Amino acid sequence: MKIRETELHSYLKTGETPIVLAHRGYAARHPENTMASFAAAIDLGIRHIETDVQATVDGEVVVFHDDRLERLTGRPGLISEITWNELRQFRINDKEPVPRLEDALSAWPNIRFNIDAKCDGVVRPLLDLLKRHDAWDRVCIGSFSGRRLEFVRNEAGPKLCTSMGPFEVFRLRLASFGLPTGSFRANCAQVPPVHRGLTVIDRALVDAAHARNLPVHAWTINDPDEMNHLLALGVDGIVSDDAVSALAACASHNKCTRSCQNEQ
Repeated sequence: MKIRETELHSYLKTGETPIVLAHRGYAARHPENTMASFAAAIDLGIRHIETDVQATVDGEVVVFHDDRLERLTGRPGLISEITWNELRQFRINDKEPVPRLEDALSAWPNIRFNIDAKCDGVVRPLLDLLKRHDAWDRVCIGSFSGRRLEFVRNEAGPKLCTSMGPFEVFRLRLASFGLPTGSFRANCAQVPPVHRGLTVIDRALVDAAHARNLPVHAWTINDPDEMNHLLALGVDGIVSDDAVSALAACASHNKCTRSCQNEQ
């Protein structure tokens, strides 16, 4: 079953399927979640950046995955306990500064950003930032917290695109077995192929999502063979650290699809 693109949220109306979402930018070659990583992915032709946000103690929305600083900067402490002026002095992998989300949105006004809101404290500043930039059409918010997702949906309404939280993914999986699950507030399903040893993405799940006009994006896929397998199942997007391999897999899939259509 094909997605009815005219009925999708603006963020998902890309005119291209499948899409590549560069996980934390081109993280296979550059420090993750940095302007350099984003720029490298965009230079390859990527139009969707997957990223994460945290909030500093003074409410600045910053692009950073972890709540703690150690892994990426070598500094101790929590993002939520330092100011933006302090954080801007640090370097990721001793190379790149921590960006603000506002800087990324301003630098690439035609790029779509898939944003994981990593903590409760970032939600309100994030919504305020999206409102200031009128960025609703080019942002999708995801979270592992269903409560956080419900809050942003209630606050922003239908102008905001959101992906599924964990319980919604579970309900979609039940729907793939033919069980009644009701409707979904999410605009897309962004899911791993396997979770805790159990298959999540198969043809039945993709079909169940598409029957509800929900695109499926698979994360985080860095093996080309796995990319090809998922594309054959009908997923609509690949989230990957390796933007080059993901672009090649999608191009090969599209070429094969067109060839099959021409033979019919």
